[in-house]
Amino acid sequence: MAEDKDEEGVFAAQKITIGVCVMEKKLFSAPMEQILQRLQAFGEFEVVHFGDKVILEEPIESWPVCDCLIAFHSSGYPMEKAEAYAALRKPFLVNELEPQHLLHDRRKVYECLEKFGIHVPRYALVNREVPYQHLDYFIEEEDFVEVHGMRFWKPFVEKPIDGDNHSIMIYYPSSAGGGMKELFRKVGNRSSEFHPEVRRVRREGSYIYEEFMPTGGTDVKVYTVGPEYAHAEARKSPVVDGVVMRNPDGKEVRYPVLLTPAEKEMAREVCIAFRQAVCGFDLLRCEGRSYVCDVNGWSFVKNSHKYYDDAACVLRKMFLDAKAPHLSSAIPPTLPWKVNEPVQPSEGLTRQGSGIIGTFGQSEELRCVIAVIRHGDRTPKQKVKLKVTEEKLLNLMLKYNGGRPRAETKLKSAVQLQDLLDATRMLVPRTRPDRESDSEAEVEHTEKLRQVKAVLEEGGHFSGIYRKVQLKPLKWIKVAKSNGEGEEERPVQALMVLKYGGVLTHAGRKQAEELGRYFRNNMYPGEGTGLLRLHSTYRHDLKIYSSDEGRVQMSAAAFAKGLLDLEGQLTPILVSLVSKDSSMLDGLDNASIEMEEAKARLNEIITSSSKTIYNNGSPEFSWMVDGAGLPPNASELLPKLVSLIKKVTEQVRLLATDEDEKLAEKSLYDVIPPYDQAKALGKTNIDVDRIAAGLPCGSEGFLLMYARWKKLERDLYNERKERFDITQIPDVYDSCKYDLLHNAHLNLEGLDELFKVAQALADGVIPNEYGINPKQKLKIGSKIARRLLGKILIDLRNTREEAISVAELKSNQDHDSFSVKTEKEDTEAKSKLLNKNDEIRKSSTLNDISMDQEDDDDKETKYRLDPK
Repeated sequence: MAEDKDEEGVFAAQKITIGVCVMEKKLFSAPMEQILQRLQAFGEFEVVHFGDKVILEEPIESWPVCDCLIAFHSSGYPMEKAEAYAALRKPFLVNELEPQHLLHDRRKVYECLEKFGIHVPRYALVNREVPYQHLDYFIEEEDFVEVHGMRFWKPFVEKPIDGDNHSIMIYYPSSAGGGMKELFRKVGNRSSEFHPEVRRVRREGSYIYEEFMPTGGTDVKVYTVGPEYAHAEARKSPVVDGVVMRNPDGKEVRYPVLLTPAEKEMAREVCIAFRQAVCGFDLLRCEGRSYVCDVNGWSFVKNSHKYYDDAACVLRKMFLDAKAPHLSSAIPPTLPWKVNEPVQPSEGLTRQGSGIIGTFGQSEELRCVIAVIRHGDRTPKQKVKLKVTEEKLLNLMLKYNGGRPRAETKLKSAVQLQDLLDATRMLVPRTRPDRESDSEAEVEHTEKLRQVKAVLEEGGHFSGIYRKVQLKPLKWIKVAKSNGEGEEERPVQALMVLKYGGVLTHAGRKQAEELGRYFRNNMYPGEGTGLLRLHSTYRHDLKIYSSDEGRVQMSAAAFAKGLLDLEGQLTPILVSLVSKDSSMLDGLDNASIEMEEAKARLNEIITSSSKTIYNNGSPEFSWMVDGAGLPPNASELLPKLVSLIKKVTEQVRLLATDEDEKLAEKSLYDVIPPYDQAKALGKTNIDVDRIAAGLPCGSEGFLLMYARWKKLERDLYNERKERFDITQIPDVYDSCKYDLLHNAHLNLEGLDELFKVAQALADGVIPNEYGINPKQKLKIGSKIARRLLGKILIDLRNTREEAISVAELKSNQDHDSFSVKTEKEDTEAKSKLLNKNDEIRKSSTLNDISMDQEDDDDKETKYRLDPK
């Protein structure tokens, strides 16, 4: 470097000139100004702003000469001129210019990431030369797209290849309600919008399709300043509800997170791969692995003075190493812009309650909350069984089981259910059959087909989450092949089972949302909306599990909406935050034999004419005897139950007959208006309109309501065999309660009395179905809830170990409060403690938990806020 004499004749090093060749909109941003001011405060640099006029209008030869150049692309920026200037003057480049062209093409970004071995989501490219170009390698079906044979099931992500186009779409499966969420640059307080009616992907351009990564509703943004420094922040993902969380100053709320060693290495590799010292990228954390996507050019953290300090120090070292390696780049004990600030004593770890847990006089911190919650109010669960011989239905089974005559098939998607509806419409007569000319079996078969048709038409929409059909072949014959060469089997009879109902009602959704809000306000008292802070920090450890049942999934999503103060539709919340784990939450099959034994014994006790309820023990200990809790007159209540059901069923039959006559006047092939489950769940006046019209609530018509009650009447008591089926009592109680809550306006005579009788029996029957005495209850309960209890024990153990680990960190820092520790030493100490914690976890075993489950749980990566 050239040297000049100062006023006293002492040689002083000439300042290093930093040229800032960026558009003024970027130059005067708060982060840029803060960092440049800090660089100047060192006294070693002169910062020269080029300005828009120079950059856009003047030739590069007249641009200021500089030692180091900060230049990066933004809207309207002449990158070619900047590249020519760099080639002419050869300054040190913080971010190299030529690689910045890559960042405008997502295809090249992914290609570069893969070249350097950096994990990216599974993806495929669809390149179109003209809009709406037909491509043989691209296939779109209802719930997936296929690109070059690579299949992406919904939910999947669709990104334009243009890196400057931020219109990104996420498409949701029909099983979750369907629809699409569009992500975009923040507009006011919104960053995404849900479109429940959109099902088809875009075709007007070229796109990347990639696997959707469930990240627990949190995005992590990583900012690098050189390959050795990375800062990470978490924010609420726009995937969840699209509402931008802002602080009182209007700034988006983000929180620092601790990167793992592997993630720090990824940040280093991104810097090197794109030759961009200062850059940002999105980090997706999913199922224990991290993935990089959407690398951005020059990116700075906002509203973090600690980051500004760090960035200035790192950039200073880079400039000195490049242009004045003989000068020391060590960070001074006191940063020059902090000379006049009062020194704050080091407090080490300030996290409340980090010491010995439960010490007298010390405040404690809530470490873990575990809740097991039942689904909200739902419609009654129902099932229709019938044997079918119709060729249209048998062909449909062959169509969806791969043409295998002995293989069963399940129909759940909208396309499959529409095919079934089309077939049943052809088979069901316009008017009811003449009961005198047809046999009783034929009439019953036609009525069941009519019921199947009515169920499929219910609400005018399909959702696999609430309706599914199983077709299982029962009989086969051999027929000649169509080509005349040999014989083949064909099914001639199949069993059709249609399961439906169990839909979360509007009341059920409100219950779940209100419970979520209540939970937040009462489990975190005094936090107010402070749980939203935990939402982006602890939320990395917030896990919501659900069984496969639609009502349970939607209840979980509604609860999450209330708990986390989210807005909008439930479908994106469900896909982003709720994990399905039927093995943990739906373990009835594990105890099916014992439950059948309990039901058989229960039936014997109830239907016995003599009072044998207390024959196995003393009335003093009534809870110990078989069938405890049953009403003493249970056998007398059963005939009364049957009589009242017949009374209610007959009233509903008359209502259904009137409805059927009105429907017969309409065309058989009336087009069903578009309808969407997600919209229905968000509509508040749907039941009000139906009540005003004298119709049943929800989307159930009188025909289905009659089918529901007729089935209960038929299944509860077999008149020919004079036999009661007490397993139907819970379903009778369920139907009574539903109609009293939702269809009271129909004024069904005897429904109130029926409910009282059904409730008296159900209060005794339902608990006893899970074991008729304490010993059997324990056996059945342990089998059903084994995995759930094991998961709870593991989570409690992990929480305890984390608390001990944090307490040890605080204790160590308290002992070293008078010594100065480097960040490296602190990281090493922290790493040793975490490794020790891992060893404790791996060496610990819980006798009542299977090793397989423990191994599965240890795979769950836990991301936490840096305790400092």
